[in-house]
Amino acid sequence: MKRRQALRLGGGAALAAMLGGTAAAQQKSEIGITRQPGIIYMPTHVIERRQLIERHAARLGVPNLKVNWVTFASGGAATDALLSGNVDIVNTGVGNMLLLWDRTRGGVKGIISTSAQPLTLLTRNPNIRSLRDFGTSDRIAVPTIRVSTQAILLQIACAATFGADQWARLDGITVQLGHPDAAAALANPNHEVNSHFSAPPFSFFTLRNVAGVRAILTSSEIMGGPLSQAQFFCQTRFAEANPKIVEATRAATLEAIEIIRSDRRGALEIYKDISNDRTSLEDLLALLEVPGMMDYIAAPQGTMRFAEHLHRTNTLRTMPRAWTEYYLPIAHDLQGS
Repeated sequence: MKRRQALRLGGGAALAAMLGGTAAAQQKSEIGITRQPGIIYMPTHVIERRQLIERHAARLGVPNLKVNWVTFASGGAATDALLSGNVDIVNTGVGNMLLLWDRTRGGVKGIISTSAQPLTLLTRNPNIRSLRDFGTSDRIAVPTIRVSTQAILLQIACAATFGADQWARLDGITVQLGHPDAAAALANPNHEVNSHFSAPPFSFFTLRNVAGVRAILTSSEIMGGPLSQAQFFCQTRFAEANPKIVEATRAATLEAIEIIRSDRRGALEIYKDISNDRTSLEDLLALLEVPGMMDYIAAPQGTMRFAEHLHRTNTLRTMPRAWTEYYLPIAHDLQGS
């Protein structure tokens, strides 16, 4: 599948399909769900291995549901798949969800959040100590330029550092790379990418194993607290036609988060097996001891501040009054922000 930026919204045809034709939607017996690489997405691995969506769907009256999981390197590729109808539910960053909610006039909404671990801006350039030191020859890898969670965090940080009108100051030196490729680039002293707005476990192990790499800034410092890094969302017409599947997805997520909290080792074994992460189990257990790394949180965190930035920069045409506007009613009992 060709990877495009989420802002393209499938060339218009997919958007038109989303805004109409809901009468043709029917309850499905087979669905596709996406995720991205990294331990942030561990709830999805637990859900897959334990067949939690299938089990909860059967309990709710949808027997024999088949769930197909697909891993994409970026949220842009995942949202392309959603808009084209190749998948039904995606698990990716809040920026992509907000953009699709806005562009489709509410045709895409969240189901439940899954994680809010801190993201870290790393560099191997010895001359960089803060955002003020980045120059035109530097390159910062983000999953999707301009619209990924990392790209937008960089904009928020630039606005705070250089002034509100300077939010796009470093956009020109960002490049699009999935986290595994970006981590490999940062470890290669000859690669043009010398910085990476990284997600765990890549940030943790890059800092530990690559000489000269250090942290410049974290998402927690930028936002003043946790920020949802991954959430399930879908087209609203899918939710209307498949309410029991949506409910099963919520129930499966809550159960997966409890499994991770009660049995870290078991959850990590599942993650390693499905993701093919070659990191040792003991190293991953140590990673989960890092502050913020157990923030697998179902309630949306910090998403309204994200929306405020996107609206202020004219990326979002509509400013939501509350986070519940871009989340389905099934999530409204959560203590979100």
